[in-house]
Amino acid sequence: MRDTKTSPGGILAACVVPWDADGQFLGGPFRLQVRAIAGLLTKQLYLFGTAGEGYEVTDGQFNEIVDAFLEECGPLGIQPMIGLISLSTGTVVDRIERCRAHGVRQFQISLPAWHTVSDAELAAFFRATCGQFPDCRFLHYNLLRTKRLLTADDYVRLAGEHSNLVATKNTGFQGDDLRALLDRTPTITHYLGERGLAQTLPKDNVGLLASISTVNAARCREFYDACRAGNAETRDRLATEIAALGQLLRVAVGQPPRIDGAYDKLLWALHDPEFPLRLLPPYSGATCEMLIELRRSITERYPTWTPEPA
Repeated sequence: MRDTKTSPGGILAACVVPWDADGQFLGGPFRLQVRAIAGLLTKQLYLFGTAGEGYEVTDGQFNEIVDAFLEECGPLGIQPMIGLISLSTGTVVDRIERCRAHGVRQFQISLPAWHTVSDAELAAFFRATCGQFPDCRFLHYNLLRTKRLLTADDYVRLAGEHSNLVATKNTGFQGDDLRALLDRTPTITHYLGERGLAQTLPKDNVGLLASISTVNAARCREFYDACRAGNAETRDRLATEIAALGQLLRVAVGQPPRIDGAYDKLLWALHDPEFPLRLLPPYSGATCEMLIELRRSITERYPTWTPEPA
């Protein structure tokens, strides 16, 4: 995100975190992933959303992984974004201060989730983050897990109070609600999932939050470019294929549904089969059998989406 009131759009991608059997961070495959995503797909990378298990890491793990991420970002020309998920606003502020001391100026924040925040509590949270760090830029991760999904009205009010609230991750808005969000908050860039992006216009203030389309970086970029250029034929064809890939992913994983990181690690392991699929407890990751089935299904049914090696 630029040093302006608005964010540049483009493709935003998550980094997932590899763990060994004892729950220790594995720096080698993590660093390979950062370099590979930056080379294959996008240099707009972030740590510690749901997919990156930001809800789970201890302070020690947080510091160790951030240090590794920053060491990779510098030579690659990446402006790092660090996600902050905690029930404690104080912990969020402490982590901003720690990262800010190391030169980080982009943060991804989500609301504390133990109880639904009121309007007054919502304002207090954004004063403690955006308001306390005016030299930093913030993306709000808007998801129902926090018990309050922010609306266009909320963002209009917050953007008026905090010029450094420059972006959101919003995958739940569709149709008229999505149109109202984009029309009423022109100073905020909204990173949408593949389904949402396919509904936008070239002039809209949007970016792509890459998910299932990361199966193949070239096809992902082609889809993004078609959406931003208003190339409806290519956009709609690729959107249909992306939806089908999502179904293949769900079939490969089966029931019961798993937390986001299980799916995202599986998607990255399509590029790096040695990448560990396990999650921190108590959550269950995907399995090698799921990875084999997903790769087979994709290459047989959608060969143009065959994953590139890391």
